[in-house]
Amino acid sequence: MPDLNDYFRETGIYHLEWGSLLLLAVGIGFVLVAVAKKKEPYVLLPIGLGIVLGNLPENALTELAAGDPLDAGAIQESGILGLTFHFALSFWNVLPPLIFLGLGAMTDFGPILANPKSLLLGAAAQIGIFVAFWGALGLDLAPGFDFSNKDAAAISIIGGADGPTTIFASAVLAPDLLGRTAVVAYSYMAGVVFIQPPIMRLLTTRAEREIVMRPSREVSRLEKLVFPVMLMVIVILLVPEAAPLIGMFAIGNLFAESGVVPRLSQSASNEVLNVVTIFLMIAVGAQLSADRVLELETLAILGLGLAAFACGTTGGLIAAKVMNMVVKDKVNPLIGSAGVSAVPMAARISHMVGQEANPNNFLLPHAMGPNVAGVIGSAVVAGVFISLLS
Repeated sequence: MPDLNDYFRETGIYHLEWGSLLLLAVGIGFVLVAVAKKKEPYVLLPIGLGIVLGNLPENALTELAAGDPLDAGAIQESGILGLTFHFALSFWNVLPPLIFLGLGAMTDFGPILANPKSLLLGAAAQIGIFVAFWGALGLDLAPGFDFSNKDAAAISIIGGADGPTTIFASAVLAPDLLGRTAVVAYSYMAGVVFIQPPIMRLLTTRAEREIVMRPSREVSRLEKLVFPVMLMVIVILLVPEAAPLIGMFAIGNLFAESGVVPRLSQSASNEVLNVVTIFLMIAVGAQLSADRVLELETLAILGLGLAAFACGTTGGLIAAKVMNMVVKDKVNPLIGSAGVSAVPMAARISHMVGQEANPNNFLLPHAMGPNVAGVIGSAVVAGVFISLLS
């Protein structure tokens, strides 16, 4: 008869440690927030479930969560999540461009074309990326940290609150940090509802938050067809390494705006985006093991990401306030905070805070301009970093 004691020692229950319990609580917390509060469920629910999977000891995903290179047998044992992470992300890096294809099909460039000043607000919000970059290099001088230039660049994209771009840059520049940077980026994307409003209220007056912006001009169909082509050509000529992201973003948008390939547009924005989101979020969440999270470097990445996100929000707000000193038609500074790349969450937060001050304020279409500009800006910065450092 088999020894039950020996069997028990091989179970996950026997190997549970306080760190695993802590991360299991975090994963369950993500799930509860997504289900009970309905806060960014498409991000928090699959990531939370992935965290739970990656922190149940002695299962086939444990080695995946450890972040070490896996042999073919270990990848096979870890199933579709192992295949997703080690091939679709680490080696081939195909999932972020597919997400950009879907985002492009869902994006309306009308707000940018109607108000080109919003590009400046999106650019100003990218200051968070450089705060994180120099912050990581500064920490490298302190004992216990070992961040290279490539590590700092991968960490810095978190400051743009852009999960797909963070994954894309990390897979190229710092594959060993991929799981941690990805989870931190997506966590802060989901956390905009908690992080941004206090900063927005602190840095703006009630009178500024009450500013009602005039309806934007009507943008012609020709403009919407020409803009993504120009965007793709100009950006890729200047920053070739941004081609996988910007190219797919523009192509997805052209599918939608052309009106002649509705099945391709619908597939890109629905089936493709949904399937990629399922596997990407769960695989990324499974990377967040207790052993890795409780490392000093991981805690530093969390801190750098939060500081960078706050600085990006601040940069957009201040840029909008400065803009009001020189333009005739005043902009509501709240739309500047949407310049981070958390699309469309950041734009919704701008609208929500604006309506708190003035129920007649409808800022969503105006905030989408800086928000989309932020997506483009973070992808371009990532491409520059890859060009210089890879």
